[in-house]
Amino acid sequence: MSGHSKWSTIKRQKGVADARRGQVFTKIGREIMVAVRSAGPSMESNFQLRLAVQKAKDNNMPLENVERAIKRGSGEGDGAALVEFSLEGYGPNGVAVLINALSDNRNRTVQEVRSRLSRHGGSLGETGCVAWLFDTFGVVTVESTEEETDDVALLAIDAGADDVKTDGGWVEVYTEPSKMEDVRKALEEQYKVVSAEVSMIPKTTVMLEESKALQILRFIDQLEQLDDVQRVYSNADFPESALEQMEQE
Repeated sequence: MSGHSKWSTIKRQKGVADARRGQVFTKIGREIMVAVRSAGPSMESNFQLRLAVQKAKDNNMPLENVERAIKRGSGEGDGAALVEFSLEGYGPNGVAVLINALSDNRNRTVQEVRSRLSRHGGSLGETGCVAWLFDTFGVVTVESTEEETDDVALLAIDAGADDVKTDGGWVEVYTEPSKMEDVRKALEEQYKVVSAEVSMIPKTTVMLEESKALQILRFIDQLEQLDDVQRVYSNADFPESALEQMEQE
């Protein structure tokens, strides 16, 4: 399992404070609104909406929040004003960062991201400057015992997965985005699926020493606290010691 993916899993295990959980719900609600706006409110025909609603369930988002977001995406509220876009640049120590955003004011979001990058010694780049470093995959994370990981991996591959990585009691399954739902369904019949989402996976990663890794982890966490930032991807990989220290903070 990659260091950043493992950190995301650690954060889910730790849980989040009420204030941060509210922010997570807001961001998922925005994803639902944009999905409805792009392809309609039907769960059967709208792949993006199914993924967003499943993400809401994975994060224990109340059903009324989900229903409210679907209504707003259908035109009952401010959902139509949101625009989805990506920003690219470099963080501390030259680490590549790819930032997914949803905003009703692109200029404001760009300024906020640029300010946060500059504060940490990074910079905003031109479109395409780091996107080529990443591939799009469906990523399914499964919790299992160490004894079960081989069985989980075999089941995932039989269900259509492209690759599988294991780490202790965790299995990270990589699929084509179009196959992710089928792979998830096959896995959750026998195992606990922690999350499933379409993600940007770096083709190669840079392993950082502990002090630099902690700097990047805190930097990414601060970027993701911006209201308009949905997700931050990087090509950094983190040593266990840095992840353990962040887990205690």
